[in-house]
Amino acid sequence: MEQLHFGLLSILPPLLTIILAVVTKDVIFSLFLGILSGTLIAVGGNPYYALVNLSDLLADTLADGWNIRIMMFTILLGLLVGMLTKTGSAYALGEWASKRIKTKTGALLFTWVFGLIIFFDDYFNSLTIGTCMRPLCDAKKVSRAKLAYILDSTAAPVAILAPISTWVVYVMGTYKDIPEFRGLGISELSFFVKTIPYNLYALFAIFMVVFITLTHKDFGPMARSEARAEQGLGLYDEERYGAVSSQVEERAEKSHAKAFDFLIPIASLIFIALFFFPMTTWMLAIDGESVTSLGQAISEIPFGTAFNDTDSSMALMYAAVFANVLAYIYYIARRLLNVTTAGEALMDGFRAMVPAVMILTLAWALGTVIKGSRPDGGVGLADYVAEIVVNGKFPMAFVPLVVYIFACLISFASGTSWGTMGIMIPIALPVIVQLGKVAGLNPGQMINAAALTVGSVMGGAVFGDHCSPISDTTVLSSTGAAVPHLEHVVTQMPYAIFVAICVVFGTIVGGLTWNPLPGLAVTAILFVAGTLIIPKWFGPKHYKLD
Repeated sequence: MEQLHFGLLSILPPLLTIILAVVTKDVIFSLFLGILSGTLIAVGGNPYYALVNLSDLLADTLADGWNIRIMMFTILLGLLVGMLTKTGSAYALGEWASKRIKTKTGALLFTWVFGLIIFFDDYFNSLTIGTCMRPLCDAKKVSRAKLAYILDSTAAPVAILAPISTWVVYVMGTYKDIPEFRGLGISELSFFVKTIPYNLYALFAIFMVVFITLTHKDFGPMARSEARAEQGLGLYDEERYGAVSSQVEERAEKSHAKAFDFLIPIASLIFIALFFFPMTTWMLAIDGESVTSLGQAISEIPFGTAFNDTDSSMALMYAAVFANVLAYIYYIARRLLNVTTAGEALMDGFRAMVPAVMILTLAWALGTVIKGSRPDGGVGLADYVAEIVVNGKFPMAFVPLVVYIFACLISFASGTSWGTMGIMIPIALPVIVQLGKVAGLNPGQMINAAALTVGSVMGGAVFGDHCSPISDTTVLSSTGAAVPHLEHVVTQMPYAIFVAICVVFGTIVGGLTWNPLPGLAVTAILFVAGTLIIPKWFGPKHYKLD
């Protein structure tokens, strides 16, 4: 029987990528060298053929219909964000809120809701909401550290849960071509939806903001920062944590944008996407023979089936195209943009998405090298790990916990959640499926096991993005809130670690039951108990104010 992997050498590409990402802080450089190491192994160490194969691999990645549509969606989303920024419509929503919110609790809750509204991009969330809400939060004596925490907690944790975001299409791209996933008999989008209740870290990181806001149960360094702000000693502590390194200033130019000028394009994107999810299935069903018209396709394929079986890459791309056209026309008609400024906004949005597109391309290529078997030109890492785990009779119930912990460590050390998911999902998914076959799981249990495993990787990856000092969204949240970066990291980390620990026990229970409800229940019980007890030990009275 032909060997499907290269043994221990199969581990080298992802391991090298992780080490380089931690050391260099350059994700693109690290991914490129990780791919190169994989092609070198696959061709027996010949650098000429390795570079040729690497070039072909990148070209094949870009030639894939799914991939190119996802890249188009990412770029088009950037264009929409560029117009939202240029018109000042997001700022208008913040100004509208500042005139109506009278309490500190109201300011915090609106900032949280604002973060949920901007579900489609974590960068735009951190910078825009921070700049919009800073004056209101300052007036209500909200510490800049608390503002930065809310920004960070509604950036990556929200983007990874929303079915329409750059994060979600990236995640679907990491597992869509894995043979074990195809054997599950479920569409990419439906499987993603299955992972949501298993993505415990993202869910409870978002919920913790509301819980802390309503109960006022701050603890750790955050309690100190909040007490200083309440007592008028400063919205941030420059003496202890250093000066604010950078911040996004208020927009200089005046705009007559209103709050609804922000909401209308976003609502359009959502509703158009919901329209195209089933419509794409119906359109693809027209083959000119058995199905000859759209009406026939709609009558023969039920709505639920059409929605679940959609090609999400096509549906999202169509939605982004239509939403951009409508937003462009709308902003021109509202005189918030003209032909010149609209062109500038579109270029700004395009440039902002170039790094994301590069990371997408390289991560897909690295995933191909990792998950591809030896006869197919890959290193067969998934086959190697699955062989070790299955032959070693590793307890299947604890696989989600192991991948969650590894994802937490990798993402925290490297500061990249996308890189972590791109490395871990192609490894973890085949392993859990192989173990499920050995254990004799039925199809429903198999899908739940796979969803828990992928959801655990996603949650662990978001943990690192949420609290790592070198994470881009952590830096951008400090910038948007205009708080010393160290103060944001120090005050947020106890909250993030607390949620991560609660999730450990929820993941264990989820692995024992292959059901999302027990895991959610255990995590919730520990979460509530901890947030009621810990402030008594580490509340503001335990910190000296100066």
